[in-house]
Amino acid sequence: MSIVSGQNAESERSTKLDTNMTSLWPRIEPLLAKVQKPARYIGCEDGARTPDHGSGRVAWLLVYPDAYEVGLPNQGLQILYEILNERDDAVAERAYAPWVDLEALMRPSGVPLFSVDTHRPASDFDLLAFNLSAELVYTNVLNCIDLAGAPVRGANRGPEHPIVVAGGHCAFNPEPLADFVDVFVMGDGEEVISEITEVVREWKASGRTPGSRERVLRALASVPGVYVPSMYDVEYEGPSLRAVTPRYPDVPERVEKRTVADLGEWPYPKQQLVPLTEVVHDRLNVEIFRGCTRGCRFCQAGMITRPVRERPADQVRTMVADGLRRTGYDEVSLTSLSSADFSGIDGVVAGIVNDPVNCGQVSLSLPSLRVDAFTVSVATEIQKVRRTGLTFAPEAGTWRLRQVINKLIREEDLYGAVEAAYSQGWRRVKLYFLTGLPTEMDDDTLGIASLARNCVAIGRTYHKSASVTASVGGFVPKPHTPFQWFGQNGVDELQRKVGLLRDDLRRDRAVQLRWHDPKATLAEGIASRGDRRIGAVIEDVWRRGGTFQEWSEYFDLALWEEAMARHGLSIDWYVTRHRTEDEVLPWDHISAGLHKDFLWQDWQDALAEHGLPDCRWTPCYDCGVCTDYGIEHVVASALPPAGGSQGTGQDLSAGGDVPVTLLPVGGRS
Repeated sequence: MSIVSGQNAESERSTKLDTNMTSLWPRIEPLLAKVQKPARYIGCEDGARTPDHGSGRVAWLLVYPDAYEVGLPNQGLQILYEILNERDDAVAERAYAPWVDLEALMRPSGVPLFSVDTHRPASDFDLLAFNLSAELVYTNVLNCIDLAGAPVRGANRGPEHPIVVAGGHCAFNPEPLADFVDVFVMGDGEEVISEITEVVREWKASGRTPGSRERVLRALASVPGVYVPSMYDVEYEGPSLRAVTPRYPDVPERVEKRTVADLGEWPYPKQQLVPLTEVVHDRLNVEIFRGCTRGCRFCQAGMITRPVRERPADQVRTMVADGLRRTGYDEVSLTSLSSADFSGIDGVVAGIVNDPVNCGQVSLSLPSLRVDAFTVSVATEIQKVRRTGLTFAPEAGTWRLRQVINKLIREEDLYGAVEAAYSQGWRRVKLYFLTGLPTEMDDDTLGIASLARNCVAIGRTYHKSASVTASVGGFVPKPHTPFQWFGQNGVDELQRKVGLLRDDLRRDRAVQLRWHDPKATLAEGIASRGDRRIGAVIEDVWRRGGTFQEWSEYFDLALWEEAMARHGLSIDWYVTRHRTEDEVLPWDHISAGLHKDFLWQDWQDALAEHGLPDCRWTPCYDCGVCTDYGIEHVVASALPPAGGSQGTGQDLSAGGDVPVTLLPVGGRS
């Protein structure tokens, strides 16, 4: 990796990227015989486009900053890809982070980042748009910008360079990438990408004259849901952040997220991409709803995607039927943050599995299963063709700690779900937990081992070979959650807790323990909780070869620790210390719709071990999303299920669909 270091590296790069050719394929093809997986770079997937570029069209290069097999299935990228290519004034192509073997050939050969659709150089595009789904890909973002032939830092770009855009869940703290990304999109992208396209189209029509780049960025800052870091000044007072303020009166002080009110108006992707090589989640994926009302305090996705918006059940069936017919897949995944919470899930599942058109050959998976929404009837249907993987997420080992994190699942809920699975033929289930949670004690940690053993005991009543995989991840407090004030556990403490579990389960061969590297958890904390000063750290890690940091074979904590020290920044300050109520947080000028005082009160409720039931079945807690955005939860019923404190709002054994209602909003009780 031939990357020079130093403050003036932009002008000192030893490799100049030749981007004069419309298609780079003649130069790319000879390189593919020398790499492990050439299919990552050839395109040609079923559903891929060959867009017609023209002077009147705004060209987007949608980049997933990870390997092809991870990025190809990403639904967000595929949705925007289709929407943009349906417009008369836009085209969109895709790119993925080149794996290290190809990059090592690209740089000496002067081959820049290219699209997989037509193999055009990235410099042919007006916008480079990144999907940020994990913080440890940040160094890959810088690497892709550099491979595109553009200056890594936005301040060094001119009108001839593409505008760098980023969106996704990680964008809700944009500050660590603020020096490198020109434009961040907050929230749902379906509508805002068209508005961005119109602004950039006018810029192109004006000739992209010298000095016009700042004008177009200022115009983009006026688009709702768009944050342009260069339009804001940042003030510090010692180690503390004092304020992030707009530089101009027409730039908003606080950027509000975009929310698509009616998911039924956006039935995308209509033509899911079907790869030619193996990828993760290689199946038909249909999004059934967005948002979550469960209120798990550790879950950033559940907080920032509120309110719940369900896709109409008939549309789900149509998208599944059309997708199976077009793609040839024999497995369907109904995706959401808690798939079994979808109203009428029984009827939808049964309809897919028993559809005579599929001849009984289509299997179904429901990711993100809530144990209190998983029943024997659901288990019966989804195992008819093939038993797909089954993962439940209790998250914490004791009821006390589950009240702290507001994962209100009792042991009997878990054991009932596990028994339903084993009774229907599953022999192995996976349980996912977090360690390093607020107020966690050793008894809570060891509770993970107890739950796993008890689940094995239940399974053994059905199958002698029944087993459990317990997967443990280190907790990182994320922005816009009630735990954003919590100082996460350091590496030594997380390693100690993993050691407790490993020792306790050493003789239990039926329980397989897996854990996430605590060192990677620390680096994730640096990248996810940092302010704009962390940008220099990310750049430092990248310049010293730190790409693909989310891959264990390339992750190196020493790169992060050394970069923090070189820039005079304290890991404790950014990661392991607790925040105070009055502290200015790096993401306070970004709104996910949640009132900060609501989040603080929920943090106090957590410390008091007080759980809050699902707001679908209780008076509104006034988190701010429904009242301020004028969009209410689109859910199945206004009444909780009989006999349950927190369920799906319907009798899952009845089948069929439950009419959708809009819940009224009110004040916090």
